[in-house]
Amino acid sequence: MRLCSKRNLNNMKKILLFAAAMAIMGCGTAQVDSEESLTRYVDPNIGTDDHGHVFMGANVPFGFVQLGPSQICQGWDWCSGYHAQDSTIYGFAHQHLSGTGIGDLGDVLLMPVVRGGERMETHDRTTAIARPGYYSVTLDHSRIRVELTATARAGMHRYTYPAANDSIHMLLDLRYGLCWDAMTGSRITVENDSVVTGYRLSTGWAKDQRTYFVAVFDRTIAGIDGDSAVSTLHFAPSDDPSLMVRVALSPVSVANAKENLAAEMPDWNFEAVAEAADRAWNDALRKIRIETADEDAKRVFYTAMYHSMTAPSVFCDVNGDYRGADGVTRRGDFTNYTTLSLWDTYRAAHPLSTLIHSERQADFAHTFINIFKQQGKLPVWHLMGNETDCMVGNPGVIVLADLLLKGYVDEQDYEDAYEALRTSVMLDERGLDMLKTYGYLPYDGDGEPETVARGMEYAIADWCVARVAERLGKADDAAYFDGRARSYTHYFDPATRFMRGVSKEGKFREPFSPIYIEHRRDDYTEGNGWQYLWLVPHDAHNLISLLGGDEPFATKLDSLFVVTGDLGTDASPDITGLIGQYAHGNEPSHHIAYLYDYAGMPWKTAALARRIMTTLYHAGPAGLCGNEDVGQMSSWYILSSMGLYQVEPAGGKYVFGSPLFDSATMDVGNGKEFTIKAINNSATNIYVQSARLNGKTYDKSYIMFDDIKAGGTLEFTMGDQPSATFGVDPAVRP
Repeated sequence: MRLCSKRNLNNMKKILLFAAAMAIMGCGTAQVDSEESLTRYVDPNIGTDDHGHVFMGANVPFGFVQLGPSQICQGWDWCSGYHAQDSTIYGFAHQHLSGTGIGDLGDVLLMPVVRGGERMETHDRTTAIARPGYYSVTLDHSRIRVELTATARAGMHRYTYPAANDSIHMLLDLRYGLCWDAMTGSRITVENDSVVTGYRLSTGWAKDQRTYFVAVFDRTIAGIDGDSAVSTLHFAPSDDPSLMVRVALSPVSVANAKENLAAEMPDWNFEAVAEAADRAWNDALRKIRIETADEDAKRVFYTAMYHSMTAPSVFCDVNGDYRGADGVTRRGDFTNYTTLSLWDTYRAAHPLSTLIHSERQADFAHTFINIFKQQGKLPVWHLMGNETDCMVGNPGVIVLADLLLKGYVDEQDYEDAYEALRTSVMLDERGLDMLKTYGYLPYDGDGEPETVARGMEYAIADWCVARVAERLGKADDAAYFDGRARSYTHYFDPATRFMRGVSKEGKFREPFSPIYIEHRRDDYTEGNGWQYLWLVPHDAHNLISLLGGDEPFATKLDSLFVVTGDLGTDASPDITGLIGQYAHGNEPSHHIAYLYDYAGMPWKTAALARRIMTTLYHAGPAGLCGNEDVGQMSSWYILSSMGLYQVEPAGGKYVFGSPLFDSATMDVGNGKEFTIKAINNSATNIYVQSARLNGKTYDKSYIMFDDIKAGGTLEFTMGDQPSATFGVDPAVRP
């Protein structure tokens, strides 16, 4: 480390600017006019309690930087770095995860301190202000007021110390990481009297993560104590009680971090940055405009919108550089992304994104195809350029197939995309060799557990590849993968009418319980036999046949929502939000309520969808019944509240449920809007009686992606009793 010459700052100008801003704002920083603002409905506290695991702090939609308070990990509920039941604050880090079940990141942590002050602080949440793009809090012991805001690749800090004195210090901690993240290398370099640069290398969920940074201070650094991992910066005495810091990150280099800072945060105008973040969030939230008299429902909805846009995260610098999945730095002509929680998000988050974020989909596709070229397969769970292989199946295959089928992959890239799809499902890793040998995954095959879950997820991905092969005229491949898409039938036991583990000899595993489960040692992933029976979203009609037809299928499905029992002390903590054995807190259950539509009973879907929306989501810190999972839990609510859900995992068939709002208007891109109206809608009028699309009678209980993207109006007439005709006839079912 080195310390160079000092520079003078116009302290009085800063004091006047700060005082004027505080006088105008009262506290915090200015927002867009509340009459025009949707951010006023966003409450970032929703999901910070219980098992929600959501990020708390300042960011912009899909931003690389997520700047917020960080606590010491005390277990699973601290995966995001913040939990509402914990009053401590260890510092303010620039990267977090939102709603995952594994803790990582927490990079480049700053903590303001006063001489003789506490390293660990506490805070009273009543002093905190949290809204999109802005976070502030007063630390209990030091009485320092903290304010944070952000751009996509940079964060701005403003610290107001209790009095102007010579006791202004800042801790820079690169050793800190969240839960399972450990630093493997670091450097802190004081380049001059106001600029500190360096890097943090770490391993954890992401095995080889690299974060480079530049931190610029608005006052003279008088000295520094510490080492290359943790240092305390001391600032020269002045009459100014505030300290501001601009920090930019890069996954590639310090030089790129400096370029990111110059491009996104060139000056010290905190208010301008916070207002720009607020505008960015308003623009994003306006992708769907709802009409309802229920103010709490507005808060739940727009907070869900906010959470749905925390990730995927931008993973490239302003010059286009990014770190590839092979560790090689490349420069792209597209926006590269990371934080791809695909086992979760293929179910609702990506289908929602294809409707309202059309401008990002081509870049998602480029990201996926490039990851394939760099690591030899499509992403499973990608984090900071690393394949974590977390969770089961081939979810990246599902998302890329959906993008191609919906027209978001350029025709000149079809063959590259198909190569990525086909190669990824034909590898010999993670049980795929067993699938090719036996036609299913035997529980005594490769020694890995969860074979039913793995096999059923592979069947879903294979169906998606078959649909793309069919679209591209590859008839032989389509037939082959359609056959593999039915591999789930090997697990179906007609005697118990559940999906069960099967041996190489074709015998079902004994003993069997559809309820009791041992996490990571059983046949299912974060679930039990009751929940996994229904994991056939790509082939619902055949599942209906396996269960004996519409009525026996519906009777069995009815039972799911009423059966109770002991899951066991070793069950996965993700099995939450229970209605009977239905577990809304975890993703394998998310499509299940919509399966009634396939049996011609949409009123049952409507009743359950309303029940889930109104009882398992609410406008409080524990307002999520399970992990947010990088937007999936919120995306289920967003789609369902509009009366839609994409059950089949690719291709764009959105099944009807029960619209929660009087009206919802989506910006579907290309200057078009699609409005969903619910006439006679109320808490009791939850059943669709009839529908009209663009003024014409519409009798199907689903709608296709292309019809939505074309723009127009879908009108539902609602009633308090099930319709005897709507969605009943086999010809109008999905």
